[in-house]
Amino acid sequence: MNELEIQKNGLTERLRETRVSKILGGITAAYLVLCFLAPAILPAGSVPELSGRANAIDYAYHDSWGNGEHRGGSGIGHNQSEHGGSFAWMELNPVFAFTYGFGDLNCHQKHYRSWEINGNQLPVCARDIGIFLGFAIGCAIFYYRGFNRWTIRDTFLSVLPDENTESLYHNDKRLIAVFAIMGLGLIPMVRDGFSQLLLSSYESNNPLRLLTGAIAGIMGGWWFCSAFSARPNKFKGPGNVLLPAESRLVTK
Repeated sequence: MNELEIQKNGLTERLRETRVSKILGGITAAYLVLCFLAPAILPAGSVPELSGRANAIDYAYHDSWGNGEHRGGSGIGHNQSEHGGSFAWMELNPVFAFTYGFGDLNCHQKHYRSWEINGNQLPVCARDIGIFLGFAIGCAIFYYRGFNRWTIRDTFLSVLPDENTESLYHNDKRLIAVFAIMGLGLIPMVRDGFSQLLLSSYESNNPLRLLTGAIAGIMGGWWFCSAFSARPNKFKGPGNVLLPAESRLVTK
């Protein structure tokens, strides 16, 4: 068994890789659980139908933007009094307030693109649920298969079986391969999202939003774990990095 096979069979230390995966995946998974736990525990009907703006605080207080009357044709916001009344996540306990506040800031929270539990809308839409789920899965995959290989691209590709990446190293197509893999993961979500935005005749559905979000999330978890795990200072030099096809890194 050569050095690379020893590494790939988990017989070498991967302390940073596993630690990074646990932290990123754990934080994401914890928030994902809260997205279901909060509406399930809150009294029925505590969270009405929402419709806010992405990257903005809309429902912190009863006089916040989201609780107003918005009857424009932009598709952003609605007349909140007609959708169950006002909502203020600042009035919730600190944990649930964080859960809904984080969703408020990062998601549009459109009710027709979201699920509800116990008569309460979830903090984020179905696509974001998929993204968080996929991100946690991507971290888990890296936890079991990822290795620090100096550069982000080589660390990213370490998740794949070495025999399937040898040609990429022979032809030095590693960066192209990383962009291609990321593109394949992101394109379904981008296509579905922009089709909704640009085509008035097209409206996605929540299962499709969940699926496309999860695929994109896997790419995100995989890439972020690779980015935080790739550390040149863990090696004596680029020649000590073990790569497929007996390749070696060189510095210019």
